[in-house]
Amino acid sequence: MKTVIATIIEKNEYRIEIDVENDATEDEIWDAVKEVYLEDDYNNMAKVDSNYDIKIKIWRLKQFEKNRRFVFIKGSIADKAVITRIFKTYHPSAVVNLAAQAGVRYSITNPDTYIESNVIGFYQILEACRHYPVEHLVYASSSSVYGSNKKVPYSIDDRVDNPVSLYAATKKSNELMAHAYSKLYNIPTTGLRFFTVYGPAGRPDMAYFNFTDKLRAGKTIQIFNYGNCERDFTYIDDIVESVRRVMYQAPKKAIGNDGLPVAPYKVYNIGNNSPVNLLDFVKILSEELVRLEVLPVNFNIEAYKELVPMQPGDVPVTYADIGPLEADFGFKPRTSLREGLRKFA
Repeated sequence: MKTVIATIIEKNEYRIEIDVENDATEDEIWDAVKEVYLEDDYNNMAKVDSNYDIKIKIWRLKQFEKNRRFVFIKGSIADKAVITRIFKTYHPSAVVNLAAQAGVRYSITNPDTYIESNVIGFYQILEACRHYPVEHLVYASSSSVYGSNKKVPYSIDDRVDNPVSLYAATKKSNELMAHAYSKLYNIPTTGLRFFTVYGPAGRPDMAYFNFTDKLRAGKTIQIFNYGNCERDFTYIDDIVESVRRVMYQAPKKAIGNDGLPVAPYKVYNIGNNSPVNLLDFVKILSEELVRLEVLPVNFNIEAYKELVPMQPGDVPVTYADIGPLEADFGFKPRTSLREGLRKFA
């Protein structure tokens, strides 16, 4: 199976990662990566308007240098010509679209980037899948689509018509667009509603990174809604395994009584099914940082906590019902928060 995996690398400079079978040698592949990206003037790149430093993204790319099947292409997913060229060249049988401008709060101050990458970019992916047929399109949705739903755990059968952020609205739009293309063009699509993904090489603007940096610097951390929030933290290894299993099992095609295709379309929650209070999260994080000597042994986390009101776009709880995922794929995320934060520390 040839697979295109699209990811966003920089807010204003998008990259496409492509995992394909090819005849390039390991050295040829990595030389190409360095030519288009790593040998750029990093000092200039770091100044590109971005919501966080891209050094960790460069580090991630370097982890692929020994993978003979990895090809890196620099381009914008909102650029039709770029996407068309990739599909024409590699003819993927499966596409995993993880490209998105992420983050609820950032969408309030920088809405344009969300429309460009999450809406226009996703539209270009769908169009390419239409004109260069694929066996399966898997794409990243988000738990944010549930908005401030009061019923928990969140079920894929719940209505998700009341987003509380532009980010959530773009993710809901992805699901609607995917359904339309599944119905019109019989493209098997699966949307994955990810719940608070974290890990050692995650986004530095996430709370666990941000808190760690501030605590190491002796600064106070702000805990929103006075700590009365719960999040269904999902470790990256569980996310990867979920994507891997879903990718190889596309929704089945069928013809309805009207003679037209029944949309081969699915949506799944990918969460830990175990929400954790933010105060408990902070306690576990500090304990693991002390355990690994990132923080001093006598560190008193209570002295560094500041409880503040809820922020616009936030929700009090996220909690995934993963019954359908377990039923269809025989898998459920199982990494505890303490285990995951220990790996991060």
